[in-house]
Amino acid sequence: MNKENDRLSLTGSELRPEDVREVAFGRQAVTISPQALAAMEASHQLVASIVSSGKPTYGISTGFGDLSRLTISEDMNAQLQLNLIRSHASGVGPAFSSEVVRAIMLLRLNALCVGYSGVNPKVAWLLADLINHDIIPRIPQQGSLGASGDLANLAHMSLVLVGEGEALVDGQWLEGGQALARWGLSPVSLAGKDGLALINGTSVMLGLGVLGLLEAELCMDAANKAAALTFEALRGFRDAYDPGVHLLRRQEGQIQVAALLLEALEGSEWADSRQEDVQDAYTLRCVPQVHGASMDALAYVRQIISREINAVTDNPLVFADRGLVISGGNFHGQPLALALDFLAIAVAELANISERRTERMVNPQLSNGLPAFLCQNGGVQSGFMIPQYVAASLVSENKVLAHPASVDSIPSSANKEDHVSMGAFAARKAREVVANTERVIAIELLCAAQALDLMGKRQLGRGTSKVYSLIRQHIPPMTEDRPPSRDIEEIAGLIRSGAIMACSDQAGVL
Repeated sequence: MNKENDRLSLTGSELRPEDVREVAFGRQAVTISPQALAAMEASHQLVASIVSSGKPTYGISTGFGDLSRLTISEDMNAQLQLNLIRSHASGVGPAFSSEVVRAIMLLRLNALCVGYSGVNPKVAWLLADLINHDIIPRIPQQGSLGASGDLANLAHMSLVLVGEGEALVDGQWLEGGQALARWGLSPVSLAGKDGLALINGTSVMLGLGVLGLLEAELCMDAANKAAALTFEALRGFRDAYDPGVHLLRRQEGQIQVAALLLEALEGSEWADSRQEDVQDAYTLRCVPQVHGASMDALAYVRQIISREINAVTDNPLVFADRGLVISGGNFHGQPLALALDFLAIAVAELANISERRTERMVNPQLSNGLPAFLCQNGGVQSGFMIPQYVAASLVSENKVLAHPASVDSIPSSANKEDHVSMGAFAARKAREVVANTERVIAIELLCAAQALDLMGKRQLGRGTSKVYSLIRQHIPPMTEDRPPSRDIEEIAGLIRSGAIMACSDQAGVL
């Protein structure tokens, strides 16, 4: 991605998930590349010629959905596009957070920059201004069917561009026109295909999906670290991680996780120190197989999302070089819906196995000699009894949330739109699964650190020693009962911020 004067120059073909994160969290401004402007202008001119000719063309000189059989005259085109935005702004529920809205706006803008939407470049520039001036439209979370794209939610974003709706500016909710005026900006007048180009696409589910993927990848890294630390606390046997075992399986994620665990445990005096058994329970022995499968799943999701970031998900598509406007179905969110359901399942499994490792540490029947609930004065103290309850509760929530949204469909628009993806719901609940899993892994990390404190001083592994040190920089050992809630949230925050990953020699290495 090119940068011009420290602004991300959008071409419609080079945006990465990491770029989306930087813009979403207000750390990067944007501009539109000259080639994107030229492409937009060419398709916009073709749309303008269709409007003036009166040729019946979906979304330009016709109604929408089941009303597409109705022809709209040239003098009503601007009203058609404005009415589309107003009527479709039917979303309900709480508003998306500022970082999600910034991601949505960026992704819609980047899709317009490809140059097949027929949008007036002035509309695209104003959307860029909203990002750069931190004008955050109020976008309700609920209302998308995931085809045609995320219509209702994106209509709320678009209202601000025409001076309507609501936007957050400097912590204050303002009417759309006032929000623009705060920065000396003026509303745009929609015409041609501008309104439809703004709302017909997968930018909401994609924005949620990009952020969810990046959060899930941090979760994946933390899960590997937690497993390694628990391995030491339970004095596991490293032979199950032997490279030869995993090469025979041929699963890339499994091979990678086994290598990461061995590297993390290098030099550990706790590993292989148990004499009373010859093999570990599955929650330790099968970490490469379970975590590796989730790692492969996330790699697949990254492929799908990376394609969609630079895709055109509009309808109809305007092929300026061919003089054609073609009505298709790129707005259908099924590729994202399936991938994000897969993400939720993969991350939920990380929580499932993490909670079981926590149970082994707090249960004296399973912990290889650790005191019950990891407290020295059991009975008077309860130690980590209830954090395990919390982990179990979150895992059970995840089991419900991991039910695929994409297996559902419901017809709409008088059965013209008779199959939908539910992709936005898949994305929303996938992020809930990730947030729950962050806390489950945080509980495991706290328990493992506490267990190692109780076991006495021995050399930790090359990687696990760094994780342990980071935890103890933020959270002291539990020598007497205290409310663990803040500790859990603190460690979960370290996962989400990337601090847990950053305590490695390099990303992905424990």
